[in-house]
Amino acid sequence: MIRLAFILFFLGTIRPIFGQEIDADLLAIKKRMDAVQQFAATVVFDLDVSFIRMPTKSARITYSKGEKMGFSSSDFVMLPKRGLDFSMSEIFKYPFITVDRGMEKRGALLVKVVNVIPTDKRSDLAMATLYMDLQAKRIVESEINTRKDGSYVLLMQYANTKDILPNYVETTFAIERLKIPFNFMGKDTKIDRKKMRAMETKTGKIKMQIKDYTVKQS
Repeated sequence: MIRLAFILFFLGTIRPIFGQEIDADLLAIKKRMDAVQQFAATVVFDLDVSFIRMPTKSARITYSKGEKMGFSSSDFVMLPKRGLDFSMSEIFKYPFITVDRGMEKRGALLVKVVNVIPTDKRSDLAMATLYMDLQAKRIVESEINTRKDGSYVLLMQYANTKDILPNYVETTFAIERLKIPFNFMGKDTKIDRKKMRAMETKTGKIKMQIKDYTVKQS
């Protein structure tokens, strides 16, 4: 009897979670992002890793709704598999639920925090934590946890209050999990392999200045 009561209690607690509505504020932001059908821009990259010295690089990015963001560059192929897609398309690719985590301060900005948890096994995303600027209706920070490629954090800044696409993105990542191909970073890049091997935790940042947008919206 006690066991049956426990099972009924457990079922009663999980039903509201899986039957809940998606967070309305997140849906409002998703609607703004869904209006972007295509965009292209120039990105200026700076790599911030203690044992790597790489000159500033540039690339062209392209995006079409429903597809992954594309990168092309004439002088380097140093791009991690994850952590550079600020379109958030993978987060919303499969059905998901949300959990409201309340409000937090990010600098001078008060943001709403929600967890996004995919309900489809095809998703490589384990969970995303999104920090939303409700007044501007956009995401200013995201913490992404994947099933296979580790975790990373994206910080996003915008040129003005009306923009939905950022002009600056900073990605923090664990290098060994993202498998950056060091052999393809270009002859002008210097790697201190002794320092790299001595570090217990190999983390880094990619800083992206994004400019010259061309955007097609519905």
